[in-house]
Amino acid sequence: MKISGVEIKKLIIHKDKRGFFCELIRQSDPFFRQLRFGQLSHSLVKTGVIKAWHLHKKQTDFIYVVSGEIKLVLYDTRNESITNGKLIEILLRGKSGRKIVKIPPGVAHGYKIIKGPAHIIYLMDKEYDTKDEYKITHDDPKIGYDWLKGK
Repeated sequence: MKISGVEIKKLIIHKDKRGFFCELIRQSDPFFRQLRFGQLSHSLVKTGVIKAWHLHKKQTDFIYVVSGEIKLVLYDTRNESITNGKLIEILLRGKSGRKIVKIPPGVAHGYKIIKGPAHIIYLMDKEYDTKDEYKITHDDPKIGYDWLKGK
């Protein structure tokens, strides 16, 4: 199942005996099309922590897990979207299967740290603006997501 506008880019890891190199996003990357750099942030979050829900009406977010393991959950709140009301879960790991996820405006998101501490990098196409931060309670009945289930 997909949510319109959400993209997951599988990353190419270049390894050798010294370690690895991974390119996340280029300005010319179709994954970043028609967007510009706004802000880059880093978060450290402990095992078991749940951060949910929030969304932006103007800002696009990109999320990348450097280390640890998180369950990222997305819910489409956009009335005009063909995937309005859809919910998806994405497992992001810092060791294997590295990916970066693009979250467009209007898609609520939250995560649970499965294995931490998790280091998470956020790239935004706009600088953080408190007027564009919309919070939804973790147990919102319209979304109906159980953050305590399974992993």
